Formats: sequence, structure tokens, C-alpha cells
Amino acid sequence: MAPSPRKPGVPRLGSSGSPTSSPSTAEDHGGTSFDEPPLVAGGSEDPGGSRISLGRSAKVTVLHPVDASDAGTRDAEVGDAVDGSDDRPSRAARRPAPVLAFPVPRAKRVRRRAILAVVSIVAVVAAVMALAVFSPVLAVRTITVEGTKMLAPAQVQAALAPLRGRPLPLVTPSDVSRLVAPIVQVKSVESRAVPPNTLLVTVVERVPVALVKQTDGYSVVDGDGVQIATAKDPSAYPVPVIDPQGAHMSHDTFLAVTGVLSALPADVLGQLATASAESVDSVQLKLSNGQTVVWGNAQDRDLKAKVLQALMKSAQNPAQGQAPVNVFDVSTPWHPVTR
Repeated sequence: MAPSPRKPGVPRLGSSGSPTSSPSTAEDHGGTSFDEPPLVAGGSEDPGGSRISLGRSAKVTVLHPVDASDAGTRDAEVGDAVDGSDDRPSRAARRPAPVLAFPVPRAKRVRRRAILAVVSIVAVVAAVMALAVFSPVLAVRTITVEGTKMLAPAQVQAALAPLRGRPLPLVTPSDVSRLVAPIVQVKSVESRAVPPNTLLVTVVERVPVALVKQTDGYSVVDGDGVQIATAKDPSAYPVPVIDPQGAHMSHDTFLAVTGVLSALPADVLGQLATASAESVDSVQLKLSNGQTVVWGNAQDRDLKAKVLQALMKSAQNPAQGQAPVNVFDVSTPWHPVTR
């Protein structure tokens, strides 16, 4: 039988803890002397005289403490290896459990830092928003009203009084519209916050286009037929008076007349004396100088208004020998007629 292969000699510890070598070991190493205590590859010697063996793997480092008392066991392992016997199970049972030092992956560290940064930013923004929204520093203290002619700004400010003291960011346009809705002269409203304490409100008023004769005076109406005021003297408003027969007009006919009047430029509207209609297709206007405007229906009212304005301007400076104009017929705006 062939002899079992011999393994390299291992330095042995004597009773004093210093390494010794057997003759066979020295011979195997070519006469190498073990007078100095060698270190296991990658290891180091601690101040207490024990040796530290560093095992290596592909990914982690395994630390195995080795002391002088374990030297005898190591010698026995070497002897067993030479004799062919193996006492590794008992050795493993006595050996301390290895300590594994797993490094934290760089990607995981970066992701953790990014999450912490995002959470911190969100917390700061939430705190600032809460301070801005609920802080009394931004409460409404001044309400500025613009765009009023018929109304006094104080009327709108009084209607918006419930908004005073409310945080400015919490005031919405719907809140402003709801509070001014009872004021009939207001057609629409826009609001804008002006930090730190001012609410700017811009009012679009209803425009009076006609007076409607009533038993005790006149009602002032706009282009939608909404009564926006009353008047005792018709001269207070430079708008035409709807013919007294308008009291018997249907609602659609009345809206047709007011719609026509709302399309007229202010300079033309100021020259009208009356407006009348027997139906929605027969609107007629009477100027204060006696001239008549045959308007027809309410279609193409913007185009008809421009044509009428041009005809009236031309009639003011008639050509020599031309008869004065008594009727402006714009019922067909592409083919207007004067006579």
C-alpha cells in the first residue's frame, strides 16, 4: 500500500508558548527554522500572546480567535491528518462561532439617505404651509373694492364683512361671489389676495340700457332685463324709455328689446328716446331727433350696431342736394337702407 501523502509541517507550541519544530517538519521545509512565531496568512498577533487567524471568503471576512490553549488541539488535528484520522466534528463543536462582518451595500445607503432627505423636506414644507394657512399674520384686514360706478365701495365691503379675520389663503372666489350675490347691481366679481392682509375685489356692474315706465316712476333695467335701480327722473339715466306698451310685452319680446339696446355703443344709446317691439322680430328704436331705426330681430346685433353707427355718422354730414335721412333700416345689415 502506498503511504498517505504527507502534509506541510505546522509549527507547534511548546509548554512555554513558543513554537518548536520537529525534525521531519524542518526537513520538509528545506531547513526552515521556526524560531520566530509565524502568523497565519492574513493574521496578526495580539498583545496577550494569542494568535488571530483571518479566514477569507469571496464576500465577507471571518474572524476566528486562536489562543495558546488551542495549540494542542491544532497539533492533534495535524497529527490526525497525517495518520488519516479526522477529528473535525469534535473540533468544530469546541470552536467558537465565527463573527461575520457584512458591509452595507452602497446602493442601500444612498437609498436610505434619499428617503430621509425627502421625508425631511416634506415635513418642512408641511410646517411652512400650515403656518401660512392658519397663521393670524395672514388674516384679512383690508378689503379693497374696484370697478364700481352705480354702487358705493362701502356697500360691497359691508357684504364681504364676514371674511374679515379669515386667513387670506382660505378665502376663495366662490366665497366672495356668494356674499355679493344679493347685490343686484353686481353682474360678476373677481377677487385676488394681496399679502399679507388685503383682499382685492373687482366688480363688474350691470349696465343700464333702458327705463321701463312704472306707475310711480321708472325701473332701470340692464341687457338681461334685470331691474337694477329705480328712478323718478328719466334724465338721470341717458338710456331710452321702453314704450309704455312694453308693459304688455311678452317676456321674450322684452328680452329682445333689452338685448338690442345692450349691443349699441354708448354714444348711440345716449341718442335714443324710446324702444318698442310688437314681437321679437320687429324691434324699432326712436332717436331723440325724431329719426327711426328699423332693427328687426335680435340676430347679428353686433354687426347691426356697427352699421347703424356708420349710417348715423354719414347722415350728420349729407352730400349737397341729398335729402335728410328719416329712417335707418338695418334689419338686413349686409344691405342697409336709408330713406
